[in-house]
Amino acid sequence: MQSEPDTTAIASAGQFAGAVQDEAAPVRARQAASRAWALVPIVTASGFAGLGYEIVWTRQLSLALGTEMMAMLGVIAGFFGGLALGAFALDRPIRRSKSPWRVYAILEAVIAVWGLISVWLLPAAGRSLSPLLGTEPSAALLWAGSLALPTLVLLPATMAMGGTLTALERMMRDTRGEARVTAGVYGANTAGALAGTLASTFLLIPALGFSGTLLCLAGVNAFCALGAIALGSVAKEADAEERPPERIRDLRLTITLFATGLLGIAFEVLVVRLAAQVMEDTVYTFAGLLAAYLLGTAAGSLLWQRTGRDAQDRNLSGLLAATAFACIATAALAPYAGRLVETAAFADVFGELVVAIALFLVPATAMGALFGLLAQRVSDQCRSVGSAIGINSLGACIAPLVAAQFLIPALGAWTALLAVALGYLLLLPPDRSTLLWSATPAISALVLWLNPAPSLTHVPAGGTLLAVREGPMATASVVDDAAGARYLEVNGHFRMGGTSSTRSDYRQAMLPLLLHEVPRHALFLGIGTGATMVGAAQMPGVSVLGVELSREVVELLPWFVNPPPASAPRVTVADARRYVAADTGQHDVIVADLFHPALDGSGALYTVEHFEAVKRRLAPGGIFCQWLPLYQLDLPSLRAIVRGFLDVYPDGSAWLNHYSVRTPMLALIGTRDGGHLDTEVLAARLRDPATARLVRPLGFEAPIDLLGQYLAGPRALSAFAGKGPRNTDDYPFVTFDARRNVRALSAAPWSLLLAVTKDIQPDPNELLVAETERDALRARLDAYWRARNRFLEAGASLPGDPRGVALIEAASPGLIDALRLSSEFDPAYGPLMGMARSLTGSDRAAAARLLRQIDQAAPSRPEARELLLSEFGER
Repeated sequence: MQSEPDTTAIASAGQFAGAVQDEAAPVRARQAASRAWALVPIVTASGFAGLGYEIVWTRQLSLALGTEMMAMLGVIAGFFGGLALGAFALDRPIRRSKSPWRVYAILEAVIAVWGLISVWLLPAAGRSLSPLLGTEPSAALLWAGSLALPTLVLLPATMAMGGTLTALERMMRDTRGEARVTAGVYGANTAGALAGTLASTFLLIPALGFSGTLLCLAGVNAFCALGAIALGSVAKEADAEERPPERIRDLRLTITLFATGLLGIAFEVLVVRLAAQVMEDTVYTFAGLLAAYLLGTAAGSLLWQRTGRDAQDRNLSGLLAATAFACIATAALAPYAGRLVETAAFADVFGELVVAIALFLVPATAMGALFGLLAQRVSDQCRSVGSAIGINSLGACIAPLVAAQFLIPALGAWTALLAVALGYLLLLPPDRSTLLWSATPAISALVLWLNPAPSLTHVPAGGTLLAVREGPMATASVVDDAAGARYLEVNGHFRMGGTSSTRSDYRQAMLPLLLHEVPRHALFLGIGTGATMVGAAQMPGVSVLGVELSREVVELLPWFVNPPPASAPRVTVADARRYVAADTGQHDVIVADLFHPALDGSGALYTVEHFEAVKRRLAPGGIFCQWLPLYQLDLPSLRAIVRGFLDVYPDGSAWLNHYSVRTPMLALIGTRDGGHLDTEVLAARLRDPATARLVRPLGFEAPIDLLGQYLAGPRALSAFAGKGPRNTDDYPFVTFDARRNVRALSAAPWSLLLAVTKDIQPDPNELLVAETERDALRARLDAYWRARNRFLEAGASLPGDPRGVALIEAASPGLIDALRLSSEFDPAYGPLMGMARSLTGSDRAAAARLLRQIDQAAPSRPEARELLLSEFGER
């Protein structure tokens, strides 16, 4: 017979089990909370690595594709396109996986491996693409090629990145056992991206270069992958999503996600474009602006998570209206950004960061909260944020193209900010509350729009703004100052030459053209006002081609030079690096203009790899001349550039352009085949009537006038450069030395010039090939070079900016000293004679004294004695 069950025992057992479960529940809750907090560093580190990769890869791609706007737009579109594709493609596998931890670890491993592969893959792919694009690709071809390269080469990594946030969101949701984590995960990930931006730009790349930085970022990926595996091993396996993936059911939500991605990145592009007109526009400027944008986005997402608000339409309307109003506030602040920069200038790059935060923090915070709301709404519908990330990234993908190619040309960068604000207002849900929400931002935008768009170009007191060209890359302006001198200004505060420097510009062309025995074809990289290129075009028998990055600059050339159509040089709008890499022609002389080393992108024109590419474009016997602005350089950057130049041109030499201490320039001269200067050939060319007519007004009458500009040969240059880093594509020393190069602008412009002339002793043996030439010229050249250095010291020691008689009294002693060292030194003799002639009308006694001093210092020259005889009857 079966016994009846002992119900009392069963009840007791059930009570015991329940008690055990009740005691275990707090333990499980504590373990889950502990895992959730342990997951936060992984979420943050993932964002750190992602932005670090984006910065490195974008800069590596720009070396091959160029810094033209269409090229950069293609790179950005390719990066966001890969993120979008990954978000869509990986959404279903991530949500159906029983262990998102393992999926996430695999994604991080893929990113790490591809990051290491990209060390050699990106440069190699870039070198292959440039010749395919050619020297003058259409805008569409350039954009398509620039889009295709990062999309295809980086696709495994960018797709994996597109899936990481989806996986992290699910990991956090499963760990915490609640659905409302999306905004917090996004905020923490973006905070990591902020840290990655600053660490990569300020620490890793300057210390380790691109390859070393990629290795460090791969290590961060490995940390994320191993951390996820460790945490996932103690986590309970989640139930896989059995139902098929759902699409977003709300069409308006889809449109809003896409549009906010487009508007948010367009806003970033426009503010960066405006900030370039008042900030230093260095690599650190861009990093500061991006960091400020990410700071606001992270803060907005985390604040939204913290408030615990729901994702209903009333909150969406409020955030859309707040974002629109914040964009309008930035537009109102933008005209005063220049004053903010001046106020914060004492804080160096950190002052620029403060200004960037003032421009970006409020609107980016609103945008971060807005995406947090939208992503949470998608997660509530689909139990995944993959669709939200994908749709938003698609909008971000086309945003730079829309901003640069449509908004800026049609409206201007400042007015386009108002258009972006209007775009947010158009996304408001169609109900009666819309008018209430949109009233304040709409009225504010209308008030700003009715006022003239502010000009960020600085016009000096008494000056006139003659012309402005605003494009996607730059704002170029033609300005007349109070004295009537006309100059070209780019992005509000960078002067690119003018009418007052025409003689100097012509000399920049003549030095390399005279050093070549028979120049026929000359290529000029960077043209500024065009004076250097036009001066070269006047040289008999020389055909000239110019390459200029900015179309806006080219459009303003007629304000400065207007040569006859028969002699007008041809100008190509292109990035100089990409042009040289794609060019198949050969040139007798290649001249690279003065590139401000601190400007973002300019440092790439001083790298070893670019110098090598230029050398491949030289014809037999060809000469390359790289001009350096000593008044914009610091000593470490100069030495790094010289080291790299000598690696490519072992016979390299250094020359001065003129003897002005206000804008001193140094030319690095290298040849394809080596060899020394033949002074007899040079003298014959200077005697040629057609050449003499052009060069004598510039001060080149005899070989000594040109040879006097010689500063150093390869041995002296090597000793000056010493040991240390070179400026290379992988280790862009000059680009990341921008902070010191910016500080060099506030130092005395002659500081580096005098340091160089004191440290370098020119040797005639390195300049002249024939022993007879050296014997005949050694003493004269030594004397001339000593006179030149004394002349420069005298110019640097002038107090203030003396004029008239005060200038004569201050300057004449130093000029007399220089003349005593070399009577052939015309830069001293000519001004002294001019001073004496000017004094004959106002102070004849002083004029006579000065003429006697000139005659005593240079008794071999008759001009002073002849003037003494004709004016004062003295013999």
